[in-house]
Order: sequence, then structure tokens, then C-alpha cells
Amino acid sequence: MSDAVISWIGGPVLRARVNGPFHVHESLAVGEKGLLGEVIRIKEGEIVAQVYEDTTGLRPGHPVRGTGRPLSVRLGPGLLGGIFDGLLRPLDVKNAEAFVRPGGFPEPSRRFFFRPLVKEGDELASGAPFGEVMDAARRLRCPAPPEMKGLVSWIAAEGEYEKTETLCRLAPADGGKEPLALGMSHTWPVRRPRPVSRRLSPSLPFITGQRIIDTLFPVARGGRAMLPGGFGTGKTVLQETLAKWSDADVIIYVGCGERGNEMAEVLREFGELEDPRTGRRLMERTLIIANTSNMPVAAREASIYTGVTVGEFFRDQGLHVALMADSTSRWAEALREVSGRLGELPGEGGHPAYLSSRLAEFYERAGHVQTLAGDEGSLTIIGAVSPPAGDFSEPVTTHTKRYVRCFWGLDIIRAQARFYPAIHPLQSYSEDADTQSGWWQRQGNPDWKEHRRLLLALLDEENRIERLARIVGKDSLPPEQQLVLLFAELVNEGFLRQMATSATDRYCSPARQTAMLRIIVRYMERAKEALTTGSSPAELAEMPIFRALLRMGEDMGEERLPDYQALWKRLDDAFALLPKTEAGHAG
Repeated sequence: MSDAVISWIGGPVLRARVNGPFHVHESLAVGEKGLLGEVIRIKEGEIVAQVYEDTTGLRPGHPVRGTGRPLSVRLGPGLLGGIFDGLLRPLDVKNAEAFVRPGGFPEPSRRFFFRPLVKEGDELASGAPFGEVMDAARRLRCPAPPEMKGLVSWIAAEGEYEKTETLCRLAPADGGKEPLALGMSHTWPVRRPRPVSRRLSPSLPFITGQRIIDTLFPVARGGRAMLPGGFGTGKTVLQETLAKWSDADVIIYVGCGERGNEMAEVLREFGELEDPRTGRRLMERTLIIANTSNMPVAAREASIYTGVTVGEFFRDQGLHVALMADSTSRWAEALREVSGRLGELPGEGGHPAYLSSRLAEFYERAGHVQTLAGDEGSLTIIGAVSPPAGDFSEPVTTHTKRYVRCFWGLDIIRAQARFYPAIHPLQSYSEDADTQSGWWQRQGNPDWKEHRRLLLALLDEENRIERLARIVGKDSLPPEQQLVLLFAELVNEGFLRQMATSATDRYCSPARQTAMLRIIVRYMERAKEALTTGSSPAELAEMPIFRALLRMGEDMGEERLPDYQALWKRLDDAFALLPKTEAGHAG
């Protein structure tokens, strides 16, 4: 190991005179306490490093020791159900007096039941499992790290073992003499993507249970989405809803730079949530990385990479993982602060010039893949963005849009009107929608793509007509335009609004979304016909069936799915009873 001596320090950034070789991204032990740091720049005879812990008390002359390894985290059993800081050190949230020891990486003593999957003499490929353990009511595999392979020379018997014990030894495939030791956990550099066999086409949807997302702005399984919105627009609530109701096997929530009271609320609520799949605690398949705004700023920057690395580990288990990052704006602020201390020339908005490439590195680690072990897994990334004053033209938002395929823009006006989710349909988009139309057609709606486009066109037309109505008055509009406003009310209130607190409508399955969408389109078709045969928009709005459609999401939950067919017949019967005139509507 090489060593150095601090020559200058400012906040989380230091310079040190070196004695021996260092490399970029090498992890460091800084000072007498061994604070965790990382080399970020190398000059002749000097390194520049950032420190991930509180640097109070450090001064020139203090030692810096290189580890020879990149900044890494330990991956294995014991992660699910846990709460960690930005460096994956466990936090004891139940003990208010418990703190992470500076420079320490505590390894709680835990035993897991291990069952071998190979025997002596077997060939073990890179990434292939050699055993499995039970962790938080889930069976996890113990894989060989991606860079290790060889012949099994020894394998532990079935039984309980400590997390850090050696359970398998390999004779190296390259002919090396030293056997390779494998345990149920291993370390992996956080800034290096884990390798996969191949990437798969993102043709399957990531089901969230939220109609405005799944139907209008769907994200693919293994896709990338951003959730921008100003203060009070419901970013955190929506991410919690997605965590509970999405079809992901594992949830990773990264609270990056959030206010301490908000993070405490998230920890409390996640601990109380019930998993709708199993009826057990949702935390059993959730991992939380809590990195609040008062924690060291450099650790905030590392927390994003820590979260995505853990996500890749569970993806390689053949699981479908959802990573919620809240928020990448705070992460970008950490980049900006460290960049300023390095004396780098600021770019747009004071952010470093490499902001765009760092965002790309993060979002490009999402994907639907075939793992090295031959399984199919995915990592879906949903990043919240907190633009100042809700300005979507600021740098983090505009750069992020280049690397995601789904944009769910939250609107403060809709949020203030208690419209949830407050996603603005005219500011949002999805590039994944066309690739998923085949899946939705197989759910019972062969016209899903056309129906989706119809709703988007209707909401766009509503926006244009409402501007005109503010000038001339709604009653002065032609009947056709009044009917558009009526349809838009039905779509907004009867389909897109979906309260997270509703016991009936907080989740909507694909089958129910399909049934609701088809019946709304059917109403629109019959109402247009009725308009041509003498009915007025006001009369159509007073029909009991219209009020029933406005309430169908709340009144007809998942257990009443067959009743939607009866509602369809009730709709047709209601329109058949309308009086007709031969001349049609004079309009």
C-alpha cells in the first residue's frame, strides 16, 4: 500500500504529497481515524482526494494511506430490509444514540443457512451460483464474482455460516497456484457496472398500478424515467406509491440529500407499509440508503453509485429491481460543491462541465438483461429531480431528459388542486409506449395504441378550448367544443385521478385499466352520436351513467372487475333511451 501526507484541506477535498503509486478512484484511509476517501485526481507528486466523512480536525501533516482497491461495497445477504448510509454502512435507526464510527465499516455478526449447489470437481463459470442462502424470506444465490472462475476444489457442507466465512474454493482457470476463496458475499467497485451476458429489448412494461403512468406514459421494465417537480408536487409520495404497488421484486430507495425530517418520515412510513403481494412487511424486499442533507456532501455523491451497484447485484440474481433516487438534484449539488473546491471552471448553472456525462453513467446502468448465470433480470431507474422554482429548463432537468425515455412532469397547479398523481399530461412523454403496445393488446384491448393517442389528443384539445373559454365563456362555445370539455372532465376525474389514500383505487391492475379505458372511449363514441341526433352537452352531463363513469375507479375495485362488462351494457342502454330528432342538433 502507498501512503501520502496531507498538504492542504478544504471541506471534503484535500491534497496530499505522495510516497508511492496511487490510481484514480482508489479508496483511501485518511487521518488517524482512517476516514474513507477516494482519489479523484493525480498530479506529479500529489493526489487530490475527496473524503466521505466529516473532516473536522484533519490538518496538513496527517497521513493518508492507499488501499490499492477502488471504492467498493460488500454485496450479499443481509441487505434486504436494511437501512444504510451512502457508503452502505448499516444505520441503527431504532437507537437514537447509535452512530457510525468514523472510518468504520461495521459488519454485524449474522448467520445464514447455506445450501451448496455444486460439488467438488465442477466447473464454475463467472457469475454462476455455487450455493444459496435464505435472506428476509427470500432465497438468494451466492454467485462467483464476475471476474472469478475455475474448478471447485472444496465446497462447504449444508448448514449455518457467518456472512464473512469462506464457503467455496476454486482452482484458478488461468493456472494460478493460489486457490480462489468465495463466500456468500463479495465486494464490487461502485463506479464499475457489473457485466452481463447480453442486453434484452425493453418490450415489457414496468407496471406501477397508476393509470396515468401505465396507460399514458409507460416505462419499460429495465427502463429509465425522471420525475421532475417543484416543492410540494408529490415526488416522494408518488415514489413511495410506486415502491409499494409496482411489480418489482426488490425496491431500492436512495434518499440523496433530502431534508432530515422528510427522510425520517420516509423511514417511518416504509417500516409500516404492508406488502400487497404477501401481506408481510414491505421492508422485507426493500433496501433504503439514507443520506440526508446534513451528512458529508461527498458521501451524497457516492450514494447514487452505491444504490445502483446494489440494484445490479439483485438484478444478477434474476430479479426485477426498481431504484428510486430522490433526488438527483441534490446529488448534482454535491458535484457542484466539490467541483468548486477543486477550483474547476463552472459550467451551466454553476455545475461542473461533466454533469451530463455523470448523469449518463448513472442512467445507462438501467436495463433488462440476461445475466452471466443465464437468468433474466432488470433494473429500472426512476430519478426524481427538484428543479428550483419548478423551472424545467434548469441544467439537471434538461441534461437528464437526454438519457431517460420517460418524463413524468409534476405540476404545482394540479398538486394544489389536490389532483394526484399531479403529472401534467401535456408536459410529459414516454418513448417506451410504442414498444409496449403489443403487451397491452394481449391484455384485452387490441386498440390500446389508438385509445392512448385519442386521450392525449383530447387533453391537448381541452387545453386549447379552455383558453378560448376564458375569453368568450364556456356557454358561448359550440356544442362540439363543449363536448370536448365534457370528455376531458371524464378522462381527468374518472381515469387519471387516483388517490394514494384510497383503499379501493390506490392500485389499478392492467386488466382494470384496460376495462376502464375501453368503456370511456365507448362513452365518447356514443356521446358524439347522441350530439348529432339532438342531445345537448348539458343533457349528456346530467345522465346518471356519466356520474357512474366518474366514480367507477372508486366504486368498482379489483374484486369487481366482472362488473365493468355490466357497466358497458348499462351505458349502451342509457344512450338507447335518449330521444332522437331527425334533423339532428342544430348547433
